[in-house]
Amino acid sequence: MPKSQPVRVDIVSDVVCPWCFIGKSRLEKALALIPETPVELHWRPYFLNDWIPREGISRNEYLTTKFGSPERYHGIAQRVTAAAASEGLVYASDKINRQPNTLDPHRLIRWAAAQGLAAQMKQKLMELYFTAGADLTDREVLVKAAADVGLNGDEIRGWLASDKDVAEVEQEALAAKESGIDGVPFYILDGKFAISGAQAPEYLAQAITRAAQEAERPNSDAAE
Repeated sequence: MPKSQPVRVDIVSDVVCPWCFIGKSRLEKALALIPETPVELHWRPYFLNDWIPREGISRNEYLTTKFGSPERYHGIAQRVTAAAASEGLVYASDKINRQPNTLDPHRLIRWAAAQGLAAQMKQKLMELYFTAGADLTDREVLVKAAADVGLNGDEIRGWLASDKDVAEVEQEALAAKESGIDGVPFYILDGKFAISGAQAPEYLAQAITRAAQEAERPNSDAAE
């Protein structure tokens, strides 16, 4: 019997985290393995690089600060590119010229969620960044991305120019770190079970199934 209430899956991630890009694909494959299990996804903000200013910095400066030099990142990039390719994704790290602060992308995802479009917004932003090398600090890039997934571009342009939901996104991202999450993607199932990392679809599917079974147990006990 299917579970009457969907399993709530909170996905804590960042749009500039390549493993989050890969993890989203694997999660979608996991859900395809268990179509009989209803799932409700909630995309939660995380600042992988909370030290980057709102206007962003050059990619070279970022790689030098975080890894020592762009060259030292090359080996990591090759491994991530291969992992992405295995999921049918393109990680074109050589196209990325600017490292953004991700507050505004997270605001877009929050606004898209109100229309049931959070997953589409998340995907669009990650494809722009990882595959096209788009500058996510460019407000017009964000406006077009929002319009492409079905949001009102003019409305979004106005909201981006304001402080709408800035404090809320910052607080939610801070709360994730204060709860002990120090790496993403990070999945929380029904507020009880945690999974860290871009796990294989089969592993995620099993975990979601177990969460669904666990949620059914109190109902079964009550029926007896």
